[in-house]
Amino acid sequence: MYGRRQNLADSPSWTAMTTPTGPLAGIRILDLTSVLFGPYAAQILGDWGADVIKVESLAGDMWRYSGAFRHRGMGGQFMAVNRNKRSLALDLKHPHGKAALRRLIPGADVLLSNVRPAAMARLGFGYEDCCALNPRLIYAAATGFGQDGPWAARPAFDEIIQAASGLASSIGSDDEPHFVPSLIGDKICGQALAGAVSAALFSRERTGRGQFVEVPMLETIAGFNSIEMLGGYAFDPPIGPAGYKRMKERRPVRTKDGWMTMLPYSGDNWCAFFTAVGRAELIDELQVRDPVARAENIDRIYAAMNEIAPSRTTAEWEELLLRLDVPHTSFARISEVAEQEHLKAVDYFAAIDHPSEGRIRQARPATKFSEEPPSLHRPTPRLGEHSREVLLEAGYSDDEIDALVDAGAVGEG
Repeated sequence: MYGRRQNLADSPSWTAMTTPTGPLAGIRILDLTSVLFGPYAAQILGDWGADVIKVESLAGDMWRYSGAFRHRGMGGQFMAVNRNKRSLALDLKHPHGKAALRRLIPGADVLLSNVRPAAMARLGFGYEDCCALNPRLIYAAATGFGQDGPWAARPAFDEIIQAASGLASSIGSDDEPHFVPSLIGDKICGQALAGAVSAALFSRERTGRGQFVEVPMLETIAGFNSIEMLGGYAFDPPIGPAGYKRMKERRPVRTKDGWMTMLPYSGDNWCAFFTAVGRAELIDELQVRDPVARAENIDRIYAAMNEIAPSRTTAEWEELLLRLDVPHTSFARISEVAEQEHLKAVDYFAAIDHPSEGRIRQARPATKFSEEPPSLHRPTPRLGEHSREVLLEAGYSDDEIDALVDAGAVGEG
């Protein structure tokens, strides 16, 4: 079946590893990233079948300790972006920790890092250092700002990027900017990084060569936001104001008993809507048939819709708009989104047993591949849970690993 998903309903336990499936099965990734941007990208690649080794400090990724948790170091936010990975705890400032990572690099296909490239070079793991160990390596840097610009060395967090990219201004206004109440920059850039790594792997199949890949947050979000928000500034010189007026007018509408979003989009949609509610005179008055005139009158059009909306309940509107084929939906509370009709029908949120954290809920991989379906094959690891396993695969003996642990170069969970 096209787009089939792994069926966890028949096997709701994660206590045993299943064989990774997906188009990246057989690819090995060293994930040296932390918090959200990099780990989310690495999880996507892991969902698509890659063997992801999460290389953490002995203290662990700081996001392990963020948000609600049952056991320290296994917060829900951390678990949401670190499944399908193995955890190797290394002190990369310790000479034996560095030696262990150097031993792993020749067998890796990808190295991901969100440490600033200059700092990675000082550690001895810059692109040139790693390329010398493995010329086929894809070395992917998740940066805040492009490394060829004057802000290259600045620290970056999601709100910093929302502010600098113009996103906060477009969400609020130039006079009163607002942040999106979500770490949207990290997550968009994580998806961009997963795509960039996949493209670089494809290129390597054709050329046989690895390469350096950089995904900078500011440039990625500025470009993302510019698509519609440049407005008249998409022309040089500008032919109108910046921004997308229609988005400012689109907002939830109050019904007789709640809220919903109504989004008549085309001229036919608007004609059908106003005719069905007994306000056909607005079709010509507001010039909804002509796309240019409709755009000019959009504030008046939405005002009319907002005035009409309280005349019916949400359920009544849904029945009517579905019949008219007008885009619409009621609102899902974030606490109830797993029960949303469509998501529940496709079994999108999986409730499964984590071996140490008990019953947890996670979103399945959304991308579908007809021949190589993604899978949830490994639970989010405890810090250093797989250190011994990974190092044994790299050729270390148990006695050598014991010595590394005793020296403080390696941590075990």
